[in-house]
Amino acid sequence: MGRLTAGLLFGCLVMLGSASRADDSPAWAALRAGRAVLLLRHATAPGSGDPAQFQLGDCATQRNLDQQGREEARRWGELLRRQRIERPRLFSSRWCRALDTAREMGLGEVEALPALDSFFASRARASQQTAELVERVNGLMPGTVMVLVSHQVNISALTGLYPASGEGLILARPLTVPARVLARIPAP
Repeated sequence: MGRLTAGLLFGCLVMLGSASRADDSPAWAALRAGRAVLLLRHATAPGSGDPAQFQLGDCATQRNLDQQGREEARRWGELLRRQRIERPRLFSSRWCRALDTAREMGLGEVEALPALDSFFASRARASQQTAELVERVNGLMPGTVMVLVSHQVNISALTGLYPASGEGLILARPLTVPARVLARIPAP
């Protein structure tokens, strides 16, 4: 009897896991059609904020991805390819941990976009920078498939949510503030 109960429980859990992925199908379809964007928090980079000696363009002075973060980024690339998203416009913050997340996905050229830069140390810029991001994304050709890599503070300002490292949000286009979240995708 115990084995039967355990087997039924396992089967139900598998079905629930499949159902939650199936529930994200419309969000993935919107992303493939360019009616949504994928906004990722950079993959795991131990610590928070930036070191006191931080210099943009000098990765040695920044908080960087660890091995787990690099693996998360590669798994994001695999997940996107499984979702038939193989050549998106790939935009990233200029911080090394965000650029490395985007590059490790292996989906093509990465374009630095200052509107995705962290404003952790200068939160007075939050509203202006969020508006710049919305304008930039909404100014791109409708139907453009986009993946954006940014930081927790930026994503929270846009969505009101607190994403985990490596978490992705599929957001409806046109972007609004707050953004309309179609799906939350945990780090693969």
